Amino acid sequence: MDYLPLHFDLSDRLVLVVGGGTVASRKVDLLLQAGARVRLVAPVVDDTLRQQLADGHEIIEAHYDRQYLEGVVLVVGATSDPVVNSRISGDAQEKSIPVNVVDAPALCTVVFPAIVDRSPVLLSIGSSGTSPVLSRHLRLLLEQALPDGISRLAQYLKGKRQWLKQIWPDVDQRRRITEQFMSSPGMNYALEGRFEAADEYLSDADAAIVQGEVYLVGGGPGDPDLLTLKALQLLQLADVILYDNLVSDKVLNRARRDAYKEFVGKRSGYQSMQQENINELLVRLAREGKRVLRLKGGDPFIFGRGGEEIEALVAEQIPFQVVPGITAASGCAAYAGIPLTHRDYSQSVRFVTGHPRDGDVNLSWNELVSPNQTIVFYMGLGGLASICRHLTEHGLAVDTPVAVVSRGTTPEQKVVRGSLNTITGLVASAQVETPTLIIIGQVVSLYQNHPMNLPGTRPPNHS
Repeated sequence: MDYLPLHFDLSDRLVLVVGGGTVASRKVDLLLQAGARVRLVAPVVDDTLRQQLADGHEIIEAHYDRQYLEGVVLVVGATSDPVVNSRISGDAQEKSIPVNVVDAPALCTVVFPAIVDRSPVLLSIGSSGTSPVLSRHLRLLLEQALPDGISRLAQYLKGKRQWLKQIWPDVDQRRRITEQFMSSPGMNYALEGRFEAADEYLSDADAAIVQGEVYLVGGGPGDPDLLTLKALQLLQLADVILYDNLVSDKVLNRARRDAYKEFVGKRSGYQSMQQENINELLVRLAREGKRVLRLKGGDPFIFGRGGEEIEALVAEQIPFQVVPGITAASGCAAYAGIPLTHRDYSQSVRFVTGHPRDGDVNLSWNELVSPNQTIVFYMGLGGLASICRHLTEHGLAVDTPVAVVSRGTTPEQKVVRGSLNTITGLVASAQVETPTLIIIGQVVSLYQNHPMNLPGTRPPNHS
């Protein structure tokens, strides 16, 4: 370990900053956020620094001298002169004062980390001064993973600390109780600021059976980078993950490594778990105290049967959360460069399930042949011929553009484009693989044979 990470209490303590430009200004901003008093030394001081230090701080317009080290607890060298920076470092170390010299790791006894500030929660990320850019990148990843309410949770636990000590004097028991609370729905209530609801779980954290919780999460259309932050956070929290066939392996790989994962989806030619059994499984696991994540492709409320699962959870009084996902229609169309609506071609869009029964697709076809409308069929590959036949029989022109998107938003994405009277043959020739999405309407004419957003690609030039 090159550096020992410590959080330095600088409240009302004096810090010397040497330098009068932009670099010094950035360091001063951090020091002021930490409550420090600043002594700034520089022959020339820019206006930004003057404004930052206008209230109760020292500005000394002079060249650096070691006399300015008197009474300080930290030194920051932010000049452009390497000779001066070396003097600052040597003088500070001689007096055993921690010193940081910007962009000069060899002159530092302390380094400024990248900071995730969700006070009172602070996360610091460092690379031992080797790559500030890497540290900032890691900070971005942590920012994405942390729930927005983490500061509320920390304040809540801080407020309960003395109460916990009184109720459970034994430190090991108190730790176990707190850990148990953090694995319960009470933690999520605290994150949301619903402290009275959280209190019930903290008070009952030593009960023999702890109530679990269910998360109904949309996993998006395939690209793991399309997961919402909330979905990613819950994937890292869940004890059990029940996933569908349309959930890609790359999305599933974002889950907690030690979480138990069970496939409960439907695959053609295989015996599948009935929806009633899935509902019962969700209830049973939650009653065992598990945090259960029901992971669905796309959005759980668009052909995902999420509503049925919620009914079962409500009936059994199981706490749950719903996290929407990018539905396949939005994701696949966007990655194919096909707008679902366009003021010149389509003023509305319909999402329809195209799964055939007994070889035919039975829908209210008269409603689907309205002009200036886009129709998106989910699960329609097996019924493609039936869909095209019914639409033309009910008045839609045979040359209406059609696009079939296979494995949308993934590197294996393929788009087959034709019209109502040609698409079935084109799809058969192209040996299209599921999952697929069918887009019908004049907006398909805007498609260009260049995928959007996929790795290694650029958007098409529409000029």
